[in-house]
Amino acid sequence: MSGNSVGRTLSAVLLFQVGIGVFLVAGDLREGAFALPRFGPEAPRLTEPVRPGDQRRTFRPGRDRPAIQPARDPGELPDRLTLSQDTDGSWRLEGGVAEGDAERIIGLIATSGVDSLILQSPGGSVRDALAIGRYLRQAGITTRMLPGEFCYSACPYLLAGGALREIDPAASVGVHQHYFGENTLLPAFVAVEDIQFGQGEVMAYLEEMDIDLRLMRHALTTPPDQIYVLLQSELRDYGFLTEQEAET
Repeated sequence: MSGNSVGRTLSAVLLFQVGIGVFLVAGDLREGAFALPRFGPEAPRLTEPVRPGDQRRTFRPGRDRPAIQPARDPGELPDRLTLSQDTDGSWRLEGGVAEGDAERIIGLIATSGVDSLILQSPGGSVRDALAIGRYLRQAGITTRMLPGEFCYSACPYLLAGGALREIDPAASVGVHQHYFGENTLLPAFVAVEDIQFGQGEVMAYLEEMDIDLRLMRHALTTPPDQIYVLLQSELRDYGFLTEQEAET
């Protein structure tokens, strides 16, 4: 192969990698997560009720909440997970899942005598959610969802960690794509490898928690600026509802 041919080939490869890198960085800058650009119509707002086959909603947690009236108005949820106790004695875990939350929250739960947790979160750090979920299962803690309250993005992994899981039919649970990298300014092949490794971690976790891996089909095909809201039948079929809860 001539020097000119080699140069043209290397240039083409470089341009291809740069193009992928631009997609990765553009997705990260737009939503804080990787997603290729899309040109279709935007999904309906989260305030619109879901129906079978019409379950994707725009994901702007700071603006929209599910259409159903919540059990209580949480106000603005904190950016980091917060453990609190209601006046009736029930414990709540609410807010975004920030990097480093796992160690802090596990310590708080371990010293608080918690046996059941009501969850409400727009999601966040997947790895922290997996670590907390594993602790909840090991400690035999029940996870609960109340009417009109929501558990999105990485939060369903907290929910799956419950030794028992109680999900009110009027609660909202949803999944979408995740970003696992810590730095957007990486070569494209490194970022893709990180995403694939992260998805593998999630699949291993779901198997540990006896959650059907069909859940990943919805997560992987729903971009990070949208949320796929699971129907009650899907929560049952995928194993989120424990046997006692599924029979009611």
